[in-house]
Amino acid sequence: MSLQKLIINQFRNIDAASLTFNDKVNLIIGDNGSGKSSLLEAIYFLGLGRSFRTHLTNRVIQYEQTHFTIYSEINHQNRVFPIGLQKSKGGETTLKIDGQIAKKLASLTQYIPMQLITPESYTLLSGSPKNRRAYLDWGVFYHDPMFYSNWARIKRLLKQRNAALKQCNAYKELQVWDNELCVLSEQISAQRADYFAKLQPLITQTIADFLPEFTIESKFFCGWDKNNKPLAEYLYDNFHRDKQLGYTSIGPQKADLKLKIKSLPVDDVLSRGQLKLLVYALRLAQGLFLNAVDNKQCVFLIDDFSSELDKNKQAVLAKHIKESSAQVFISAITENGIDDLFTERSLFHVKQGKITVER
Repeated sequence: MSLQKLIINQFRNIDAASLTFNDKVNLIIGDNGSGKSSLLEAIYFLGLGRSFRTHLTNRVIQYEQTHFTIYSEINHQNRVFPIGLQKSKGGETTLKIDGQIAKKLASLTQYIPMQLITPESYTLLSGSPKNRRAYLDWGVFYHDPMFYSNWARIKRLLKQRNAALKQCNAYKELQVWDNELCVLSEQISAQRADYFAKLQPLITQTIADFLPEFTIESKFFCGWDKNNKPLAEYLYDNFHRDKQLGYTSIGPQKADLKLKIKSLPVDDVLSRGQLKLLVYALRLAQGLFLNAVDNKQCVFLIDDFSSELDKNKQAVLAKHIKESSAQVFISAITENGIDDLFTERSLFHVKQGKITVER
């Protein structure tokens, strides 16, 4: 899977650009504010149908323009798929995949498995469990074909249960939702646990490369203590508390990936730079797993490559990128030193939204 061609119109400070990419490494060079992160953002839209910088579409569309358009050609399973996305200031979205209108932006995820690393990526570890759950679910989605349907059903069930919590007076009124919820929760937790057990050796290996001075323990928490009692008992026992809160306080929606050093959370021990190195290790482990086990290739977007990475760590990162066989887009202020790490690459210079290509 790789992004071969990209045409951008009226996206942030990029008025118009038509680009052809390298299947391996693409270096995007430019000063701060030049538009290099905007190019990564446009690519990200193709993978997830949204921005990684804002949830407001109007901020992405060029000033005084009514919409932005992104057209791409994706090599997916040895076939080229054209994908076009347009978003307007009025809120309308048009998505075409292989010439057919797609109703859901989620349809994009099956074409480009995408991993993003930015200077703020350390929040994966210092932020809420929601971030780490999303990290884990990204991998399970591509590893287990049944995961998405289970995840979607649980989201719907929890929404119904939470609405019922605000209206019901006795627990028995929730039983219809909880019967199905418990079955699905066990299934989705087993899917997550199975994926993590297979991924964990790669996580350990990549962490050792980036942070050899630390022994970091990683553990999957399903969202409740299975050794204590079944989920059904937790839901029953927590009824009055959940009713007071207005939402379900326990279950797979509370799952987490816990990483610790000597029983302490990693964000209590590691510096911000070290946390970013750990994020690199976690993301790269998923890319290696996707390629080796699931026979798929992801696309890495790395914004500000040199940030908090010395030459040795840059070399380690380059080594893993090559091993993953992934297509990668790397932004940096200067190519000095970076282009020496990659022999097969294309170089793009960005200045005030204008993109030029140096082969």
